[in-house]
Amino acid sequence: MAQATFSVRMDEVLKKQFDGLCHEFGMNASTAINVFARAVVRQRRIPFEISSPESEITREGAMQAFMALRQQAKNNGVSDMTLDDINKEISLARMEDEA
Repeated sequence: MAQATFSVRMDEVLKKQFDGLCHEFGMNASTAINVFARAVVRQRRIPFEISSPESEITREGAMQAFMALRQQAKNNGVSDMTLDDINKEISLARMEDEA
């Protein structure tokens, strides 16, 4: 059977991790990709679930979200609201939802 070359670009760190795992499995990356391709063709589907995991909440991510909301409040002219003002707005919104 004739052979064809298949080039893939990937992150250098990911490639090193992939190569290392393939070596632990007793194969090289080319063999692992061939195993994957054969499974896809045989099963006519990706042989594993592809999903978007819920993102992990980190301190950095929470701070970025907070700063974005803070900027949005400033842009909308509501950054000077007091806690009492905010609670009144929440109460009004809840009353509107109940009506």
